[in-house]
Amino acid sequence: MQSERSLIPTPMPVRRHARSGNRGLALTALCLAVLLVVMDNTIVNVAIPTMSDALNASSTDLQWVVDAYTLSFAALLLPAGKLSDRWGRRRMLLVGLAGFAVVSAATAFSWALWQLVTLRVVLGVCAALIYPATLSSIIVIFEGSRYRSLAVGLWAATSGVGIALGPIIGGVLLEHYAWNSIFWVCSVIGVVALACIAVAVPEVRAYRSERFDFPGTVLSVAGVGLLVWAIIERPTYGWLSWQVIGGICAALIILAVFAAVEGHTHAPLIDVGLFRRATFTSSTCAICVAFFCLFGFIFITTQWFQALRGYTALQTAVATLPFAVVMAAVAPLATQLAKRFGYRSVVSTGLLFLSASMFVVTRVDAHCSYWFVVVPTMALMAAGIALIQGPATDALMSTVPESSTGAASAVNDTIREIGGTLGVAVMGSAISSVYPDELSDSLSGTADPVFHRESRGGFGDGREIDPSAPAGRHPTDRGAVRLDQFHERHACGMLDRLRPRIGVRAALLDHTSQTRFRQSPPIERNIHHERRRTDPTDQGHGYDGPSPDGRRDSGGHTQPHR
Repeated sequence: MQSERSLIPTPMPVRRHARSGNRGLALTALCLAVLLVVMDNTIVNVAIPTMSDALNASSTDLQWVVDAYTLSFAALLLPAGKLSDRWGRRRMLLVGLAGFAVVSAATAFSWALWQLVTLRVVLGVCAALIYPATLSSIIVIFEGSRYRSLAVGLWAATSGVGIALGPIIGGVLLEHYAWNSIFWVCSVIGVVALACIAVAVPEVRAYRSERFDFPGTVLSVAGVGLLVWAIIERPTYGWLSWQVIGGICAALIILAVFAAVEGHTHAPLIDVGLFRRATFTSSTCAICVAFFCLFGFIFITTQWFQALRGYTALQTAVATLPFAVVMAAVAPLATQLAKRFGYRSVVSTGLLFLSASMFVVTRVDAHCSYWFVVVPTMALMAAGIALIQGPATDALMSTVPESSTGAASAVNDTIREIGGTLGVAVMGSAISSVYPDELSDSLSGTADPVFHRESRGGFGDGREIDPSAPAGRHPTDRGAVRLDQFHERHACGMLDRLRPRIGVRAALLDHTSQTRFRQSPPIERNIHHERRRTDPTDQGHGYDGPSPDGRRDSGGHTQPHR
């Protein structure tokens, strides 16, 4: 029967080449490839202001440098995972890494925005070829080994650490080199990973060459791509706009059609019957919640450090380093704990840690202790993510046959991308919708129109009243007015109002480890709108004073020289 066929996929023999690489070296090479893909997704963020000056483009336009990568990457994960099962995982890795290294080097020579965005789309395609093949290769290489869970835990740790490591490396590079140095570093890492995989990773693919599912590929790319596009375009159009609502509805309809088509296809892109298995579905949901909180937490802490504490991008990246350290330490242990105490207990504990850490986030203020409040909160969040990532991924991959690990890995990766994109959207929307109202209320008694104009911006836009002023004091033509009291009081109010919107609850339903969670409704992703008027001699520091060719009028605006 069709239902039984979908629930129990027909195992296919697996072709293994006679290459017997060292497992440790193979795992190192695969983790290096994962680090490259994940890090490239975050390293560009810190370079946006610098690229804005170099390419003479607004930060809003340059946001597509980030979004183009995310969009093409997420949309192509499912077909790329299936191709790795059919064509060979090692071959997919070699092609993807070679393309990534070459395109990264080409991106460093970009001189126009359209070139940069186009090449970032190609980088997203290459990343989609790499990412699913890494996890599926680990599953096959360590099949039957007692170290399989540990290998999956290290893979998960690399994914989490790479997200936090990208801004740190990017900040260090931008302190000493030009913006294109970040792409040169990615190109070098790609070459090293390519050489290691060529030497150490064996080739594995299915014997039987099935007909490729082109209808499913078109539907999956359209559905996932449209969903991600609608989420990342929320700041431009608004959640209630017809573009965003129509995009999300159309994406859900396309994905429903995709599920129906895949259920009646002999060789589907992904076996939708797997979602009827409680272990597969609950693991998928837990991973989605984990990355929702991870990306949202990083977004909130970045805003907190830079907008309230006055940290630079590099200082912010270094301040979040404890998060990466705890993640790297706990993730390998999490899979071992899951083998002893069960996946259900460990993942549920991780979800509780996430809930506790997000609650603590709502209680911080501008002057809370970094070492006694912020660092423990980051450690709690990192431990929760680590307790979820590895065990949930291992449990998810254990439900599929070896011949379909590429497709299952692609599902895991797609859920991560969607969860992370939603996390940034929700936290960004919450901040940008609550904070300006709070700040405007506190400035209601101020006559200066500059304050009222700037307070209508995002969380960090209050600094644009005079970005050259030191943190906490922003002088204007009418005198110096301290804004740190507004930031402190109304950031606290903002976080307090966010508390009922952020919550994750884990419940154990039965022996099948069904996990439920309650998640806040999607709100928005905050894109940095930097309304900066930059002087040529300012070197990108956001100078807002009178230029050499103009003068400032009584309202604080610069008039052109006549």
